[in-house]
Amino acid sequence: MEIESKRLMLKEISLEDLKSIHELYSSPEVDKFNTLGIPKDIEATKKLIQPMIEEKTINPRKAYHWKIVLKDTGEFIGLTGLSLSNDKFKLGEIYYEILPRFWKKGYATETAKTVIKSGFDNFQLHKIEAGVATGNIDSIKVLDKLGMTREGLRRKILPIRGEWIDNYHYAIVEDDPRDY
Repeated sequence: MEIESKRLMLKEISLEDLKSIHELYSSPEVDKFNTLGIPKDIEATKKLIQPMIEEKTINPRKAYHWKIVLKDTGEFIGLTGLSLSNDKFKLGEIYYEILPRFWKKGYATETAKTVIKSGFDNFQLHKIEAGVATGNIDSIKVLDKLGMTREGLRRKILPIRGEWIDNYHYAIVEDDPRDY
């Protein structure tokens, strides 16, 4: 499944993307609020993404993982995904990670809008959620721009570099006002 926006293409990941994904996961700036930790080598990254790739064979699907590429150049700029509840609650959860050299260009907002719109239009979700470390000010700004509502605080839930970090819980429901 591919999704596109004005400037971006979201394409499901494959092993061919290993080198680019390893670069993303190896970035200290990206790792700052990531629970994965920096992989020790490319083989560790391969082990992390293998289940994401295998997810394509599960029916019904529980998750989609896309690489984000620039439409005009095909350049890899990050990852995004949507996890599905596959039940009567019609619930999804999004994530996005962008290489630092592409920060502050609106790509995270554009990516998340595209995934949310697809969640409502293509997956008939009722509610889409996202979590964000309370110190991740840039990502909080993105979630606010999306029209998501901060529904709560999950205390000390994120294990990041040996410390337990608080997380804001955001969500948007299908009938919330949005311009996308």
